[in-house]
Amino acid sequence: MPQPMAAASSPLLPRPTGRFSNFSPRKSHSNAWLPLCLLILSIFTTASSGALFMRNFRLGQPPLVAESDLFPLHWIWKHPSALASGWSFSLALLGILLAHEAGHYFFCRHHGIRASWPYVLPAPTLSGTAGAVIRIRSRIPSRRALIEVGIAGPIAGYLVAFPTAILGILLSKPASAGSAPALVQFHWPLTISLLDWVLAAFLPQVPALPSLIPHPILIASWVGFFVTTLNLIPAGQLDGGHILYALSPEWHRRMTFAIPALLLCMGVIWWTGWLLWGVILLLPAMRHSHVSYFPLLPEKHRWLCLLAFGLLALTFLPAPFVGTSLIDLFR
Repeated sequence: MPQPMAAASSPLLPRPTGRFSNFSPRKSHSNAWLPLCLLILSIFTTASSGALFMRNFRLGQPPLVAESDLFPLHWIWKHPSALASGWSFSLALLGILLAHEAGHYFFCRHHGIRASWPYVLPAPTLSGTAGAVIRIRSRIPSRRALIEVGIAGPIAGYLVAFPTAILGILLSKPASAGSAPALVQFHWPLTISLLDWVLAAFLPQVPALPSLIPHPILIASWVGFFVTTLNLIPAGQLDGGHILYALSPEWHRRMTFAIPALLLCMGVIWWTGWLLWGVILLLPAMRHSHVSYFPLLPEKHRWLCLLAFGLLALTFLPAPFVGTSLIDLFR
């Protein structure tokens, strides 16, 4: 599953930097081996998940139909020849994650902020990854730089996830009468619901979401949109927290206290995973580093906050999976 931080997962170091002055090509290349190794390992783990999803898709079944499907690495160990069939899921998902981090990275470079290469984190999860991060290694010089770096990742990731979602819908197929019941059922974000409605209006063969067997590329897009939602939570050092801090440090402080309480309530009502996110945002490491109040945020940049809110609305899922609230677990 996705990680809690995209652009600044570690505290910012209080050392100013001049524009591009701290970038050393030799050092940059020497530090690229770890991100590269993690990327190669992530290709394997995500392709393993994709291969399992593709197996079920070809059988006309939902992505997850048995408890063994919850452990894709264990499954691929027994079926190594199936690994090649997971490339579409892996390519789509890693493309979305890397686009997100590339957005942060290039705007860091634009503002002379020292940042690491993107780290894609492999993990034994249903998607095969825990998301991706970059580390910011110098002070953010201004609120303008902060909001541009913060919003660039979600925009870039969304722009890649949007066309992959269209492709995923077109490649999906309707469920047959003999399809096995899904072990885990997905709820769909507004973006995918709207895309399916528009495509079905022009292409009658496009199946409606309630009766759709999703292609692995559509599942990758779902994960990408959910990553966008998580990063746009307006608190802490998440992308949404950066954007809100650039707009108003006072409102950021208030929301950083209010949002964890809201997420804990959401975990009880909708999805237990929100409980973990509520706890994460309470950690001291999620406190936002100081960014100078002056110069003031340009008026023309305030619309970026509305754009961030719009992206959150288009991707937000209060209950990503059906029947996974704390209340459901105790029924």
